[in-house]
Amino acid sequence: MPAASAGALDDWFARRTFATSDIDLDELVARKHATGLTVSLVLPARNEAQTVVAVIDAGRSLVGRLIDEIVVIDGASTDGTAELATRAGAIVYTDTQIMSDFGRSRGKGDALWRSLRVTSGDIVAFVDTDIRNPDPRFMWGVVAPLLLDDGIDFVKAFYDRPIEAGGVLLPSGGGRVTELMARPLLNLFWPAVAGMVQPLSGEYAGRREVLEQVPFFTGYGVEIGLLLDILATRGADAIAQIDVGTRVHRNQDLHSLSRMAFAVAQVAMGRLAAAERARFRDAFETRYVQFGRDEHGRITLATTEVSGIERPPMSSLTE
Repeated sequence: MPAASAGALDDWFARRTFATSDIDLDELVARKHATGLTVSLVLPARNEAQTVVAVIDAGRSLVGRLIDEIVVIDGASTDGTAELATRAGAIVYTDTQIMSDFGRSRGKGDALWRSLRVTSGDIVAFVDTDIRNPDPRFMWGVVAPLLLDDGIDFVKAFYDRPIEAGGVLLPSGGGRVTELMARPLLNLFWPAVAGMVQPLSGEYAGRREVLEQVPFFTGYGVEIGLLLDILATRGADAIAQIDVGTRVHRNQDLHSLSRMAFAVAQVAMGRLAAAERARFRDAFETRYVQFGRDEHGRITLATTEVSGIERPPMSSLTE
């Protein structure tokens, strides 16, 4: 893939970066009804009892205006998430019960992929359910560019990401895997989308016919995989991003983020190999080595299996 010139990147950023503060919601609702497009909101959840109801409520404030259905895909929660979501008014499925012939669901990416089988919207929006400050902008924001521009197929949200440290919520510092792994990789190998502020954000939307033509990774690599595959099939001009303000969520510990970064790197390297832009002598290692200390202060070594299955494009499957 040829390098993007500074001028081309500046042009993409100017034309494909939106902000909810610049969009009139009533005008967007009118646009939605004029197009006749329908919108499904998909909320993946696993043990999110503390936040899922507020996220659903934010979505329900848009039902009848911009959202036609709210579907929660529950990952076998044990804290009552599914029951709370049902009482809050969402349609709830357990991930493994959808397309059960593919076996047990293997995490968030798998849940998002399976959701395409049980939703009907022309536009499908995905929003995480661990958000502590849910706002309808997170939902209608990712849908807006798709309604405003027929040439846009896929939209990612971006936002300021506070981080909690020592019990204090600092105004920035979140998104560590994005800054230390995803964005350096995009700048090196996919500069056409180097202007993406939050390439790994969990809030995004796409046209159904586009989402059904690309594979989904089952693990932490789902977001980078979708971005790279839609870039390859539709081009950078079909991708946009929108500023939705500030998002506060549960920050993961460094060990978990390190495993996430490993999964992101796996997908990125795999896409380089598939495009014959790189050659690797051996298959990718899926065991990830990390370190800690035992009760005596001695260094310990632990390995975790980090691998994702690539689910096929939904359009390639028979009913």
